[in-house]
Amino acid sequence: MRGLMVVLAAAWGLLGADTNLTPAEVEDIIRKFAAKESEFAKARENYTYRQSVRVLELDEAGNVRGRHEMVSDIIFTNDGKRTEKVVRAPVSTLRNLQLTPEDEQDLRNVQPFVLTTADIDKYHVRYLGKETLDEIPCYVFAVKPKKMEPGARYFSGLIYVDDRDLQIVKTYGRATGLLKKGSDQQFPKFETYREQIDGKFWFPTYTVANDTLMFQSGPQPIRMTVKYEDYKQFKSDVVIRFEDQEAKPATPPSPQPKKP
Repeated sequence: MRGLMVVLAAAWGLLGADTNLTPAEVEDIIRKFAAKESEFAKARENYTYRQSVRVLELDEAGNVRGRHEMVSDIIFTNDGKRTEKVVRAPVSTLRNLQLTPEDEQDLRNVQPFVLTTADIDKYHVRYLGKETLDEIPCYVFAVKPKKMEPGARYFSGLIYVDDRDLQIVKTYGRATGLLKKGSDQQFPKFETYREQIDGKFWFPTYTVANDTLMFQSGPQPIRMTVKYEDYKQFKSDVVIRFEDQEAKPATPPSPQPKKP
């Protein structure tokens, strides 16, 4: 794994970047951005949004020969429970690929990776230096799991942390985890980008993967995109649509005091 991190760092021009921070300063940055990520994870639970997934299976010439698409809305039921509602899901035409439970976990939790205070101790986090990403000065860290538990999925790769807001603005790497013996599952390298949606938090908005998966039966090129759109904070005045019906939360939240 260490070799992979060096390759990733070299590919992104990070070796030799400014690393003039003391170990104590690095630890303080890690602690602070994990706390900010915890705040974001909690805030995101109060947002609805639309998730659009497209997986393209390519032939040797790069032509599309199969596809999987799904559009779903992450919404709240009329009693305030968060749920996912499939909006559109055409019949998959994939031939050599099959989405597994691990792929589903990756779509939900790894590709829109959030590294909170509760999860930080599960990872080795190594500071690589500073990099400017789309005019945003970032701290760059190499991240890999310390120990993998059965049934859990993890992120391994690079995270870019805005040096002002101390939140992740980009991840680059792949999902990993323990698999059953003899399993021939492969997982692509991906990039996930975030944007500032509410003026405070950086939300995942786009994931892209262009990779070749090396199965035992041979290489399989794929192209995958995931879009996270139309974020809306769930409030008492939000109308939730269920097919042709409309409903509002049964119990509106208590009014909040206005800030002076």
